[in-house]
Amino acid sequence: MSAADQRPLDAAVIREAARWLVRLHSGEAGPDDHAAFQRWREGSPERERAWQRAQRLNQHFDAVPAALGVPLLTRSARVSRRTVLRTLAAFGLTVPAAAWVAHRVNGAAEGGYRTAVGDRREVRLADGSQVHLNTDTAMQVQYSEQTRRVQLRAGEVYVRTAPDAAARARPFIVETPQGFLRALGTRFVVRQWDAGEPSTELTVLEHRVAVTLRDGPGTRIVGAGESLRFTARAFQRDPDATAIRPAAEPGWTRGVIEASDMRLDALLAEVTRYRDGFVRCDPAVAARRVSGVFRLDDTDALLAIVATTLDLRVVARTRYWVTLAP
Repeated sequence: MSAADQRPLDAAVIREAARWLVRLHSGEAGPDDHAAFQRWREGSPERERAWQRAQRLNQHFDAVPAALGVPLLTRSARVSRRTVLRTLAAFGLTVPAAAWVAHRVNGAAEGGYRTAVGDRREVRLADGSQVHLNTDTAMQVQYSEQTRRVQLRAGEVYVRTAPDAAARARPFIVETPQGFLRALGTRFVVRQWDAGEPSTELTVLEHRVAVTLRDGPGTRIVGAGESLRFTARAFQRDPDATAIRPAAEPGWTRGVIEASDMRLDALLAEVTRYRDGFVRCDPAVAARRVSGVFRLDDTDALLAIVATTLDLRVVARTRYWVTLAP
């Protein structure tokens, strides 16, 4: 392998390559899909390198350690392949994330939960705490005599903690590859970001959460109405830099995206989370602003409404490659 092949790849490009790999091996891809894939692949040298790496991983898929087949990854062959590809991609991005995944998939686990792209679900834990899983999310739950622990592997969760009925109250901790979030009697949202350097975003809706970095010094206390983003080594944003409505619950728990003067490209990035394939806009209209409440159960209708509102066209090369253009 050449030195160029060994250079780190952007996480977003790796994710795109993994999605294409899943789509092309699904048995459902048609000529239009293959043509769209070819255009994507030829779009940049970075994409070509990501595709070559994805193919190499796919060739070795049967050699993936059996420990990766934890319950949350064995619901279906297609879901398992996509999830493992993303997990393997993490190995090439950051050492802390790779070590975390390798350690956790070999550890004991009480229960694994996941959602497919576009799905959402609510889980009630043994102590009465509730966790809502957003689209394409995977988590593991481990309750012991010492702690109540949720390991967020990918995606986004909304947590409503309940008082611990155990004789000795156990802390409620959400663990991510970047750190540990200890609930201090609270409601909060945790989201994993894999574009650029992988990071965790915390939004506190009620009470407080204590955040400790996996590989960095210090602990931050984040209060209601505050948001914090951090990597394994550093806090990226001061808690009071982003204000939210403390009483608000995330719109996705009700099946909607709530946009308030949101850039079009940012809105479409959110929509892409809820459907297979890619949704983008022409760069000339990326900065246009959108406000409204949009249903997530029909993203085709959502895109049509946004396009009509902004006087744009929906250009669909395939169901999996959609562009909003003037």
